[in-house]
Amino acid sequence: MIQKKICILGAFAVGKTSLVSRYVSSIFSEKYLTTVGVKIDKKLVARPGGDVSLVIWDLAGEDDIVRVRRSYFRGASGYLLVVDGTRPNTVETAALLRDRIQGQVGPIPCVALANKADLTEEWRVTDDELADLMPGRRAPLRTSAKTGEGVEEAFRQLVELMCDRPQAT
Repeated sequence: MIQKKICILGAFAVGKTSLVSRYVSSIFSEKYLTTVGVKIDKKLVARPGGDVSLVIWDLAGEDDIVRVRRSYFRGASGYLLVVDGTRPNTVETAALLRDRIQGQVGPIPCVALANKADLTEEWRVTDDELADLMPGRRAPLRTSAKTGEGVEEAFRQLVELMCDRPQAT
């Protein structure tokens, strides 16, 4: 069995912990819980080429990029980059986080998520802003931790990107 460490990154209150809870436990809570430091979950993913044990590092939301600890990224095979579709400023934070992780661990697989897709009346992030977040890659997936929309697909895409990536020798 293969084990892969993934990180979930984004600004404060974009829904990272809710996305992990939806994926790992199929639950959603309206109650807001702030992550302090890092919360670690595990999930076994069945794949035709062999099962993958995901170790999911849910990093505390941080708008001050300097405070995100480099040690949290160490050993990561990939990451989810989350923005809140109702808060355009979270796109800039995500771009800074993306640049920081790439500078520290290199070009590892990433799937970007535009979360809170269920809040259509409050949606404020444009398709252009989302496309600019991951230039040259597929646009961020729209997800909703509340309804489950796109959550399984997001983690599945990241697993596929990590497992299809050539291993360093």
